Amino acid sequence: MSDAREGAVPHLSAEEFRRLGHRMVDWIADYWARLESFPVRAAVAPGEVMAKLPAHPPEEGLGGDAGWEAIFKDLEDVVLPGLTHWQSPSFFAYFPANASGPAVLGELLSAGLGVQGMLWSTSPAATEMETRVLDWLAELTGLPASFRSDSGTGGGVIQGTASEATLVAMVAARERVRRKLGREAELVAYTSTQAHSSVLKAAMLCGVVRGVSDDVHLRQLGTDGAYALRPEVLERAIREDLAVGRQPFFVCASLGTTSSGAMDPVHALAGVLERTGVTAAGGWLHVDAAWAGSALVCPEHRGMLEGLEAVDSFAFNPHKWLLTNFDCNAFYTRERKALLEALSVMPEYLRNAATASGAVIDYRDWQVPLGRRFRALKLWFVLRHYGAKGLRAYIREHVRLAERFTSWVEADERFELATPRSLALVCFRLRPAPGEEPPATDARNRQLLERLNASGKAFLTHTVLPGVDGAPARYVLRMAIGAPRTEERHVRAVWEQLAALAQGA
Repeated sequence: MSDAREGAVPHLSAEEFRRLGHRMVDWIADYWARLESFPVRAAVAPGEVMAKLPAHPPEEGLGGDAGWEAIFKDLEDVVLPGLTHWQSPSFFAYFPANASGPAVLGELLSAGLGVQGMLWSTSPAATEMETRVLDWLAELTGLPASFRSDSGTGGGVIQGTASEATLVAMVAARERVRRKLGREAELVAYTSTQAHSSVLKAAMLCGVVRGVSDDVHLRQLGTDGAYALRPEVLERAIREDLAVGRQPFFVCASLGTTSSGAMDPVHALAGVLERTGVTAAGGWLHVDAAWAGSALVCPEHRGMLEGLEAVDSFAFNPHKWLLTNFDCNAFYTRERKALLEALSVMPEYLRNAATASGAVIDYRDWQVPLGRRFRALKLWFVLRHYGAKGLRAYIREHVRLAERFTSWVEADERFELATPRSLALVCFRLRPAPGEEPPATDARNRQLLERLNASGKAFLTHTVLPGVDGAPARYVLRMAIGAPRTEERHVRAVWEQLAALAQGA
């Protein structure tokens, strides 16, 4: 038979990789240095980027590093024009998505090592570093000792996102309640109308709800004037469900809701679960602090932790506001056993002596996927580079800038705060004109936001907050401060632009 091989595979040599690696790091550093020269929001039409890309894959590869000139050219001509620049100092949309030099270097190292950390035995360093770093983070944020690995019953793990953390918590809750009851039951989960949509998605994936409109098995409950979940409303809903034979099994509380940064009263909600017997039946209280959790590195913000010793799991995203690039969610539980009972599957090909000994953690049993990257490296680099003092200074500066922005809004009679400032999030809008109907006020605010974003000088997003005490809902602008390179001059510039645009609004 003839040899059908097509020649050597064109891997990069060590020297080629070194030269290209240096060049790519230089390109990223230059990109960060010129962030302010780009329009913050991508200014392309749908399909415009795809039109610049060949319809078919290349038959011939690039060869050595000389052939990579085409890739670096495409980065400038194809990729950059189609980016919304999340690291821009004038990015104030959604919530921040931090990246920093130490985190990027940690991500590079993780990719270069290419290890698979699904089991302790597949890379002991990946597992044990993650355990230690999550314990560090628990200490830095003032979490109860029961969430640390050395508690013997709890511990932390890196999930991809807060959405994954909510799903893992809900799966664990479902299994724990089933075991406690010793039978199947019609399960009900609870959260507020202001909670993240990931709670609904988790309930769909768990099979708890029958679709997005199922308000029987996921009850999204009304909030108070500060948009926080009302304990008395939760208690009433739970008792209603118990009375008709349904079983409450999961409550998701929010610390820092997406729309307005509202803080649910965790201590009071835990009391509701205790009084109604939900806790005794195995019910689970999860706290989603995806954005606001990073502020816990500052002791002055730890009031939001009241009652946390009674919750079953807590999660926040260092990739939002703690200088660690996506993806990195810190998920903690007081009862790791519940995760193992719900998520552990042991095929023969994964059996090994270390796991059988019970002396190690296999993080594959704490998450939905089997495989996992060495994400602890980037968090380790960030914590070591900045230290607790550096991280506190970072958060405090953003909070100070939000206080400044708030003061400018309050001093301008054309604007009003929609809610009190929450950490570094300010929700505000143009006031209603005398005699103006709510739809017209909303339209003026929508037009103001569209004109600001179209300028390319800054990027904000909006939300719609429900009315309180029968008042109509309101279209509201959100100023979320948290990009790594944001300074007071950037915050002042966006305020001055808003003030100028408001002249004709």
